[in-house]
Amino acid sequence: MTTLKKSLCLFSLFLMLSPAYAQGEMKAVEGYSPQIGLMVYMLEDLKSRITDQVKDLDQSETDFLYDDDANSIGSLIMHLVSTEVYYQIATLEGRSWTGEERDRLGIAGELNEKTKNILKGKPIQYYLDLWDDVRQKSLSGLKTKDDIWFESNLEEGINYQYVWYHVMEHSANHMGQIATIKNRLPK
Repeated sequence: MTTLKKSLCLFSLFLMLSPAYAQGEMKAVEGYSPQIGLMVYMLEDLKSRITDQVKDLDQSETDFLYDDDANSIGSLIMHLVSTEVYYQIATLEGRSWTGEERDRLGIAGELNEKTKNILKGKPIQYYLDLWDDVRQKSLSGLKTKDDIWFESNLEEGINYQYVWYHVMEHSANHMGQIATIKNRLPK
């Protein structure tokens, strides 16, 4: 069993044993090959959980920075959008993104002082709508692939399955940051 498969199995076991999933079951989403369907389940679950955390935020909460080094919830959602679209284009379309795509969607690929100043003043729904659009394109593209493709390698020697695992783990990581920011919102 490959290290990635072992990691996915352990992660799946962790999710199944966590209180949120004690009564649930992870299973591959229909319409996808088995391994891709399982990844789609995890991607969609995390997106839904993050969306539930943030969907009712007002503008001040979306843009809130609890200190000078922090990122806003809006910028973190945009970062998730940027990460997913980058890998979507690279793996599903086999190309680099255009200048227009980079300017519109890749702006938060790196979170820094420049993006902090640009990524504010937009309602949370703006970021969630972008994420919905990007995700629909990812789901459509993944539907056209199979597990043989999923376990194959990019030219750089990186496995497609690992790339989409990274998109998924990225969401889980930032979900924790979003929860921390929400806990620090002014009362």
